[in-house]
Amino acid sequence: MSAPLTPPPPHDPSAHDSWQPPAGAPAGGSHRYDGKPGRAAYPRHGWWHDEDGPGMAKEIREAAVVAVAVALGGVLLGVLWWWLAPRVPLVGDASGDAWVVYLKDSEGEQSIGVDGTFTLVALGCGVLSALAVFLFRRRGGVPLVVALAVGGLLGSVLAWRLGVWLGPSQDVIAQAKSVGKGVTFDAPLKLNAKGALLAWPFAALVFHLGLTALFGPRDPEEWPAPGGQQPR
Repeated sequence: MSAPLTPPPPHDPSAHDSWQPPAGAPAGGSHRYDGKPGRAAYPRHGWWHDEDGPGMAKEIREAAVVAVAVALGGVLLGVLWWWLAPRVPLVGDASGDAWVVYLKDSEGEQSIGVDGTFTLVALGCGVLSALAVFLFRRRGGVPLVVALAVGGLLGSVLAWRLGVWLGPSQDVIAQAKSVGKGVTFDAPLKLNAKGALLAWPFAALVFHLGLTALFGPRDPEEWPAPGGQQPR
């Protein structure tokens, strides 16, 4: 005689194919479990420590470094402005002990050229700083963009003050007395259009936005899960 064949138990795919969360853990999503009963599980990902990126803490540190580095670039802008800006000729005249200083060429456009030189050089610095920041970190991010704008504005202010300091003395009466009556001398370096201070951050933001849109990393496309289920 032979023993009757016992049919195998039905296969339950859910027992092997699906992961059952431990007691106390919320259902759905990717969670981390510490192995201790009674403690709630917590998410693996967070806004402060993200596995897909450097994390907000690291982004803020990088943004601070970028802001300082871009602001120090204002030294280059200040030197170039002082070197390339046209000189505004002045002439001193004396009547007794009273000295008067006036423009040698009242219809000249040297003053406009001073502001234009600062603006053009600042635009170039904005493009270069945006390119350097993009190559430093292609992922971008809000802290990095804010640091780029703040650093560009601080660099412009630093360049303005440095160029004025490197230029001729601000005491035009003393200069007129030192060179003599009727002798031409250079006017102090002056930025009349204060709006030129925004040229650097504006150019940096626009150029960085263009680089990110054209060459920045793309988010991976989400494909539907097998069986028509939507991925969580």
